Amino acid sequence: MKTINLKNKTVFVTGASGFIGSNLCKRLLEEESEIRVIGLDNMCEYYDVRIKEDRLEELQKFDNYTFIKGNLADKELINKIFEEYKPAVVVNLAAQAGVRYSITNPDTYIESNLIGFYNILEACRHNPVEHLVYASSSSVYGSNKKVPYSTDDKVDNPVSLYAATKKSNELMCHTYSKLYNIPSTGLRFFTVYGPAGRPDMAYFGFTNKLIKGETIQIFNYGNCKRDFTYIDDIVEGIFRVMKGAPDRQEGKDGLPIPPYAIYNIGNSNPESLLDFVTILQEELVRAGVLPEDYDFDNHKELVPMQAGDVAVTYADTTLLERNYGFKPNTQLREGLRKFAEWYKAFYIK
Repeated sequence: MKTINLKNKTVFVTGASGFIGSNLCKRLLEEESEIRVIGLDNMCEYYDVRIKEDRLEELQKFDNYTFIKGNLADKELINKIFEEYKPAVVVNLAAQAGVRYSITNPDTYIESNLIGFYNILEACRHNPVEHLVYASSSSVYGSNKKVPYSTDDKVDNPVSLYAATKKSNELMCHTYSKLYNIPSTGLRFFTVYGPAGRPDMAYFGFTNKLIKGETIQIFNYGNCKRDFTYIDDIVEGIFRVMKGAPDRQEGKDGLPIPPYAIYNIGNSNPESLLDFVTILQEELVRAGVLPEDYDFDNHKELVPMQAGDVAVTYADTTLLERNYGFKPNTQLREGLRKFAEWYKAFYIK
């Protein structure tokens, strides 16, 4: 593994106003000396754009942050960014997210997740970088019955278009890594949550509905389990991985061995949706988002599994621990407490 010192270097982060991207940019700007961060985001209205604007406003307080509003699928723009800023490290977090949305809006997934990612790979090919890090997803494990999920498992059975695009990213990146010797690392994230998160995620959507007195639907009759991973743990994982790139090596045939790696970043502690909802409602009451006498039982409905969903996600993070000395460990209650406090401050005030 090659250690990368980020001092005096430029890092290009796509999806920089997104949930993970904005938190990563802030971490880099606060902790890395003399770094320059270039952020790209299209500021799309897939969810409440006020949250993205708030994240962007926070980042623009830093003099060494440059924001570019644009689309990852705009090849000319991506090439111009690489030629002008010459990033040493690229972190591709821009993507159309969401499993259920991919069933009704497939076009946006092809544009952002396939064409957009192809543009990044081509730019890295023609403008060599020290390390390309990109977001994959736990959804690539699809209907895998073996738990915990290991990066050694076969992932040939995606159950949503979103999952298929993320698996495609891994395959495309492996090819470019092999052909053009680009050090690349894919990160399979497991159910990321936390303050200023994505409103389409369950904990956020549940909160919005409970405030309005609406009924929340709990899929698979509450028997789903998710490996909820707090945002700070995700960012810590990316932060460490960025600075340790796969080595460039030659095989016996004289051709490059792909400097390519895949890691899971998850909490390795799946929680049932019913337990999750119980903790969430307790923390919403504690934060003053909901009244103490709120009748939760009248606002819960157990429903069957939805198309594209899986019953359990569960990360094996052994490889991440071994190579980077890190294991996510934030407890669900602690993370949901911080979310509830943020929600109160942002929406209720």
